[in-house]
Amino acid sequence: MNFDGIEPHWLWLIAAALLGIAEVLMPGLFLIWLAAAAAVTGLAALLLDLPPAFEFALFALVALASIYVGRRWYASHPVESSDPLLNDRAARLVGRTVVVVGAIENGVGRVKVGDSVWNARGPDAEEGAKVRVVGADGTCLKVEPL
Repeated sequence: MNFDGIEPHWLWLIAAALLGIAEVLMPGLFLIWLAAAAAVTGLAALLLDLPPAFEFALFALVALASIYVGRRWYASHPVESSDPLLNDRAARLVGRTVVVVGAIENGVGRVKVGDSVWNARGPDAEEGAKVRVVGADGTCLKVEPL
């Protein structure tokens, strides 16, 4: 593709638009900051007729600054979720009653949760006993007898 004859500011503004569209299609709160940096660079190139090396340097500086500011803003203004445990399956199991499928001996055993089997820690319990999930440590459930 030949970009001869196209003003550099248009390339920056097109890049900004494409990055903005990519952020909408693949949200991750990162590409939008690069889109903003490309837009600022495009506007600066339009107004100031900058040399290409300066445009790239300006883009890099504005991109770093916008990402820094964006990360700080999101850290101080977290997005609230209607289901904060959505991606923490073990924490979602707290309070459920499960069945011991591998006897809990010396504090270690296995329990059946739905159609899967999890490692468990807790007081000794024989196979078939019902226990309640009281916590999780990674993929190991902490249980107590009912």
